[in-house]
Amino acid sequence: MTPALPLAIAFALFGTAAVAQECSIGDADPWELTAEQVNEVYSCVADALAAGYAAGDNAVAAEYRDWAPTATRPGLAGPHGERLLMTFANDIAAEQYLTYEIGDFSMPVGSVLAKESFKFQDTGAVRNGPLFIMEKVAAGTADEFDNWVYSAVQPNGNPMGISQQFCHDCHAAFEDQDSMGYPLEEVRLTN
Repeated sequence: MTPALPLAIAFALFGTAAVAQECSIGDADPWELTAEQVNEVYSCVADALAAGYAAGDNAVAAEYRDWAPTATRPGLAGPHGERLLMTFANDIAAEQYLTYEIGDFSMPVGSVLAKESFKFQDTGAVRNGPLFIMEKVAAGTADEFDNWVYSAVQPNGNPMGISQQFCHDCHAAFEDQDSMGYPLEEVRLTN
């Protein structure tokens, strides 16, 4: 698996916004990629993801890359549409999140998690996905969603319409993790 063009050439010819379109795994099975291959793909798309999300006016999209990464590489996301996710935690969230605690706890108010996403097309090309965001708010603000507010930014920086109920219905499966999904154990970073 190698990108369609070497990364340096892709930057020179197409600029940051088009790099993801030049990343490909060819005819490889995306679910059989090695950790090294996933990292190679992520290296190819990472800057384009960040630039695309930041093209709009979402404050989280503009700053999430300065936050703590929570994994060594992107991992499968389950209900996020067969996408690979790379999660970042803001300063308020990082200390607690990076313990990957299971049990009766609640994330601090102001915790924000931002999840980059991308997926593979049938051709093996990488397609940028949304930046998924969840923010912990004060009790009484969104009790029906365990006081999490969900949002998303499209790959071009525009806001993405989402259903709070739909997001929460999936995240509620993680009730012993304060509604948070964690990266796969083999890729988790700790604080």
